[in-house]
Amino acid sequence: MGSPSGPPFDPDDPDRERRERERDTEPIPRYRDDGPARGSGDGPVFSDDIGYGDGPPHAGEARSGQTGVRDPEAEYQRPTISEEELAGLRVDASGMPLGPRRVLPLEDEPSSLVARYLFPTERYRGEWKRHWIHLTTPVLIGVGATFILGYLSGFLAGQDVSALTTVAVLLWFAVMGWVAWRVADWWYDRFILTNKRVMVVNGIITRKVAMMPLARVTDMKYEQSPTGRAFNYGTFVLESAGQDQALREIKNLPNPNELYLRVVEEMYEPQAVEARLGKEADEAKADDGA
Repeated sequence: MGSPSGPPFDPDDPDRERRERERDTEPIPRYRDDGPARGSGDGPVFSDDIGYGDGPPHAGEARSGQTGVRDPEAEYQRPTISEEELAGLRVDASGMPLGPRRVLPLEDEPSSLVARYLFPTERYRGEWKRHWIHLTTPVLIGVGATFILGYLSGFLAGQDVSALTTVAVLLWFAVMGWVAWRVADWWYDRFILTNKRVMVVNGIITRKVAMMPLARVTDMKYEQSPTGRAFNYGTFVLESAGQDQALREIKNLPNPNELYLRVVEEMYEPQAVEARLGKEADEAKADDGA
């Protein structure tokens, strides 16, 4: 049968054989990636090796003989790191950073108040009292009570009521005793960092010890109000993997940025801390020997 798009088949057609010979000898079009093939005229042509040859691959395609496969290295761009960024990452042979130190020297020994809460294999990293801003409220109350007592004493002296003067003095002693208690409580309140955990120890008569292992700290941040930025104190918030958290929010800690770096370094770079401690110990021995 003839082609559906051609004329109907006619066995008596005199031009039928001529048309069939022309159709059999008509060249097949060939396409190439780089334009028409030579000697093919102006019509579209196909390349003989399309999909099989080793022609130049497109951008991002692997030269593996297969089309449509992208080479991941072809699209990778090497990141550019400045010398200033590299300066903070370089270390010497002992593991000590070559850049400027951003944390204060570590304390050598814990105080007698803290030493009783550390087990023998635990390495002490430092302890901090709360910022003096923590005493603002009791100090202001004490100063205000002193001024009020002075005014009442002068007023009651002219009224000849010694009993009320005695009561006012007793009230003043009570207020000042409360202020002294708050100051003592501030003195015994410590935030402690070791290579295993963070702790808060407070209380004078009833001692409270709260701790959180560093391995369980999932998130840590510190907050500074405008006043905190002016006087260099802040509030630390620790998030743990557990539900019940004995230690979560610690207010009015001094030097929050310094303390933040200290805790983060202990969590993620304990080898650097050990290397710095070892180097400082060697320098101290060398100075003593000299």
